Amino acid sequence: MKFITVRLKSVALAAALAALVAAGTLTASAAGAAEVYWSGARSLPIYSVERDDNKVALSFDCAWGVDSTDAILACLGEKKVHVTFFTVQFWAEKYPEYLKKISEQGHEVGTHSATHSYMSRLSQTEIEAELKNSSAAIEQITGKSVELFRPPYGDYDNLLIDTSNAMGLYPIQWDVDSLDWKDLSASDIAARIVARTRSGSIILMHNNGLHTAEALPIVIDTLRANGFDFVPIGELIYRENFTIDATGRQIPKGSA
Repeated sequence: MKFITVRLKSVALAAALAALVAAGTLTASAAGAAEVYWSGARSLPIYSVERDDNKVALSFDCAWGVDSTDAILACLGEKKVHVTFFTVQFWAEKYPEYLKKISEQGHEVGTHSATHSYMSRLSQTEIEAELKNSSAAIEQITGKSVELFRPPYGDYDNLLIDTSNAMGLYPIQWDVDSLDWKDLSASDIAARIVARTRSGSIILMHNNGLHTAEALPIVIDTLRANGFDFVPIGELIYRENFTIDATGRQIPKGSA
């Protein structure tokens, strides 16, 4: 019943969002995450991907509960969209049935660390333990290897990024922040995402945002109407022969 209610609400919210777009009130003037963290020569994670095919990726961080997870999964299943979930080890171990359900429904799972700490404050040994242990916990439950890592709080330094890469984990950030963790309304969440998304965008959401499940069908329907197609992050990024520019955008070598 909860998901049915969410679906009914989304119709009115989608209409309101369409009105905002038509009125030209949505802008992408806010600084992206890359601008916040870029400060000179640094080892950077992937914030977005240079693509001309309008493919984008939705991602959900899982750390603090499961209240909206069923509604999110139901929506993704109905819309036939596959996404990437980043899970903390203690979340995976507390809710193994949800992690297994996420994986069995065809969604990609990456690690969000073991303890959700500020990892730029850790030594290399501590970083390696966080990534190794959390990946192992996820793999034990899903039976699938982990290839992606998202630093908690978006916090990182050269050591963290270099260690992640050396361990075979692609470090992933985002260039579109839904701010759903601030308990924005569903229409505000959708408006932020729609205004900022471009080809190759990585969109950040959370599985326990208060209005995330309500906003999700609006986001998917509106972006699809704008010509975008959804893939998991693992299908969005390049695995070799790429560079990362100062904004964290991954660019295939040889691109103009």
